[in-house]
Amino acid sequence: MIELYESQRAMRTMRKAAMQRGVVAILDVGSSKISCLVLRFDGAEHGFENDGIGPLAGQAGFRVIGAATTRSRGVKFGEICAMQETERAIRTALQAAQKMANIRVDHVIACFAGAEPRSYGLAGQVEVAEQIVSEQDISRVLSACDVPDYGVGREVLHAQPVNFALDHRSGLADPRGQMGNTLSTDMHMLTIDAAAVQNLAHCVKRCDMELAGIASSAYVSGISALVEDEQELGAACIDLGGGATSLSIFMKKHMIYADSVRMGGDHVTSDISMGLSVPYNTAERIKTFYGGVVATGMDDREMIEIGGDTGDWEHDRRSVSRAELIGIMRPRVEEILEEVRARLDAAGFEHLPSQQIVLTGGGSQIPGLDGLASKILGQQVRLGRPLRVHGLPQAATGPGFASAVGMCLFAAHPQDEWWDFDLPVDRYPARSLKRAVKWFRDNW
Repeated sequence: MIELYESQRAMRTMRKAAMQRGVVAILDVGSSKISCLVLRFDGAEHGFENDGIGPLAGQAGFRVIGAATTRSRGVKFGEICAMQETERAIRTALQAAQKMANIRVDHVIACFAGAEPRSYGLAGQVEVAEQIVSEQDISRVLSACDVPDYGVGREVLHAQPVNFALDHRSGLADPRGQMGNTLSTDMHMLTIDAAAVQNLAHCVKRCDMELAGIASSAYVSGISALVEDEQELGAACIDLGGGATSLSIFMKKHMIYADSVRMGGDHVTSDISMGLSVPYNTAERIKTFYGGVVATGMDDREMIEIGGDTGDWEHDRRSVSRAELIGIMRPRVEEILEEVRARLDAAGFEHLPSQQIVLTGGGSQIPGLDGLASKILGQQVRLGRPLRVHGLPQAATGPGFASAVGMCLFAAHPQDEWWDFDLPVDRYPARSLKRAVKWFRDNW
């Protein structure tokens, strides 16, 4: 626990150093693509932030000066499974982005899906030392949280205070400087499989880069795809990636739950590949151009030519109807959404005052998906594109880049985490486990 706390603090310090130097690379390591963006932080002097949207959308102070995407290799279910291949792909993306930015970057902040995230809701309470809440009191109340015994081989990725209460006033975002006697807090803690993080850190090191931060893609997709009201009132962000589907629930501008389903767009592609007995790349192309999940009478008549390159002429010159293709895709998409539904139910999502669901990620572009999702998830569903960010190339503004854009916002304006405060070192207890959901009922 202490090593982890220290390593997160070390990364925070490194992030500050990178920001002072003015450039940092953002790396989104996915199962189908690896994207790299190079950010320059010098907005204040150049007045970028008045251009376009204003600082509210987290735009203040940075712009994208390099961007590159390469096909992912060696990543399955959002986790690295072949180190050298992934290292090559990461190096390719990093070099191309640095070349476009025309600048050398030393620090990288990375995000990834998968790694079996688990959410915990913790609570802590202390008496305020001198009637006015100080930084010291906040450190004390955070260290008073009962940390559950989350098991061997797990690491804490995020630990954010999501709510403070002073005496009987709940819902405070920042109680510093306020008067009161008893300070209590709710904290959301996300743990993940330690090996997945270590592999990613090792990969980044082998590319001669310093890791200045890591984040869960469920969290950063939510930051970029949910609009401010949704983050405030309560919404779930579902990021349909290639190898994993991440979901996060936000409330009062904080993530209060995250999970991931080990299925995504790649599974739909392999179903098509097996169902039509065509190569994987052909299946991917057919899915992108003709795919869908809702069949109409027209689709029986619309024929899709399947070109192949096996050399067997008969086999390569076949055609299937679009209805058949939809018949292959729909069951898998339904299965992914049913899994998501089960996770949302487990999180107690129906107890939130607002139940907006936002679909994003590359997989969310399947035509008809929003209609099918609102049938299965039974809520208001919309498709989310990431926020506009200064300097982002047009090609990187689609839903497939939600987590990369979210990482930019995360790098520029990180939320307070546990390790930003000086905790007394003797306070790392391992006790009871309170689920995140309990708060919904008690506090909101």
